[in-house]
Amino acid sequence: MGRPKQFDPEVAVDQAMGVFWRKGYAATTPQDLVDEIGIGKGSLYHAFGSKHALFERALERYRDTQAYALVELLGRPGPVLPRLRAALEALVEMDLDDPVRKGCFAVNTATELAGVDARSTELVRAMFARTEGALRAALEAGQRAGEIDASRDARAMASMLLATVIGMRVMAKTADGPDQLNRVVNAALSVL
Repeated sequence: MGRPKQFDPEVAVDQAMGVFWRKGYAATTPQDLVDEIGIGKGSLYHAFGSKHALFERALERYRDTQAYALVELLGRPGPVLPRLRAALEALVEMDLDDPVRKGCFAVNTATELAGVDARSTELVRAMFARTEGALRAALEAGQRAGEIDASRDARAMASMLLATVIGMRVMAKTADGPDQLNRVVNAALSVL
């Protein structure tokens, strides 16, 4: 009879996500992971197969939890422009409240691994597409409600807002306060 697992793999994925998010894929060593999770390297490889497989699981966990928070905010009922403002301001607050200023795990992964790691690129592309789709759906709802000019291209506006979100997540890593990011929010919403 084998020994029972002494760690919860789902908790381990959450812990690994934190390490990868802070340090990036390349800078994270297997030793960093075992130190954070509190298991031996053999157990790490037995449970997850490789550092890369664990990274993919961590990125999927981010997708399933953190990345959909914006989508959820955008899908709430009510007037669209206040929802868009609330979603963008929530990102500013979340990023600036993080003492490590690690930014967005998906954006960080895109800048580090896009074009180099096909699976990571695919996961990030899907996250961005889902966010852009939620932005487009909100904009189209605003057009139907008369809040946003119906002659404007909702797809183009959604792409612009996605680029704004990505840029804000990067800017927040070095921002000395909310003023600059709030100006971005105000400017982005003013063109709708």
